[in-house]
Amino acid sequence: MNSASELRPGANRYVSGDHILDGLEDYLKDFGTCAVITGNQSFSVFENFYQKTLPYQTYLYDGTASDENGQVLAEKIGQVDTIIGIGGGRLLDTAKVTAENLKANFVSIPTLISNCAPYTPIGAIYHPDHTFKRVAYFKKAPDLTLVDWTLLLQTPKAYLVAGIGDTLAKWYEIEGLTRKLDATAKTAFIRLGIASAKEILNILLNDASVALASLAEQQSTPAFGRIADTVIGLAGTVGGFAAEYGRMAGAHAVHNGLSYIEATHKILHGNKVAYGILVQLAYTGDYDEIRKLKPFYDSVGLPTNLSGLDVAEGDQADLQKVAAFAASDHESFKLLNPQLTSADVLEAIHNVEAIDQQTI
Repeated sequence: MNSASELRPGANRYVSGDHILDGLEDYLKDFGTCAVITGNQSFSVFENFYQKTLPYQTYLYDGTASDENGQVLAEKIGQVDTIIGIGGGRLLDTAKVTAENLKANFVSIPTLISNCAPYTPIGAIYHPDHTFKRVAYFKKAPDLTLVDWTLLLQTPKAYLVAGIGDTLAKWYEIEGLTRKLDATAKTAFIRLGIASAKEILNILLNDASVALASLAEQQSTPAFGRIADTVIGLAGTVGGFAAEYGRMAGAHAVHNGLSYIEATHKILHGNKVAYGILVQLAYTGDYDEIRKLKPFYDSVGLPTNLSGLDVAEGDQADLQKVAAFAASDHESFKLLNPQLTSADVLEAIHNVEAIDQQTI
């Protein structure tokens, strides 16, 4: 059985719009006994918005998105029918681990527009020291995902920018993985994944600046709603339909490698993925596409070089770590070319710097 090749489209029920959480009690009435997993900051945002007391025990995660923390939480909670995750991506992935350990239902309530974790049955799992461990394929998708656009106006700008960067990779990774795939080999679902990714690209390029302005003005606009649903929901459909052709390639492999530089632990996931897009494009020789993307990166605040990740180009030891991990046999960069080497990735990193400095 190969979980990576299975179609895993996303949440069993997905509800989005303004003030969706006004009906939270009705949404939860069929989910039996519940426990909440959240974080201090996430829950504070939720409570200030919801203005009611949830009648469930509440447990805090430790910020690692690790198997270990998911297991500890499961032991503390004991048997319940449903786990409710309230927070951002790492929190929700931790809650998925706990729900699976308890064989419980899972309800996700994102408090940030930062990635597709609220929607997908997939998680990014880390070691307790915050280095990347694995991609988890959970047995079940979220039973219910509640995306309240009005609540999500509380998203810090940096997280929305990172969400845009993470979601931008959906197009570039699936395009890289399928560009050499013979037309007859593109199944109906791979074609649907490609089409979804292309529409995601269009929405991001057209609506991102307006959505960021809406966030600054604290106004829920159509563009803001489209960006919220694109980052949280549509992003998950690409891999959900195209399976291994639509989930990860070079951009996410570079992110995973960067997790082995301690200085990047405070850099948001989507910023590292966005930088990884540039490295992937440099590896495939798509320098003109990098130059075309740079004005968009600059306009929304995504990093175009190593200094934007608090990494020095001259620190070859750290860059060797990144390149070695990104090019390792178990990483997704190899899906572009099984003969990829760490030297190839390192050269691509330096070429991104050269393009940013306009020396090539």
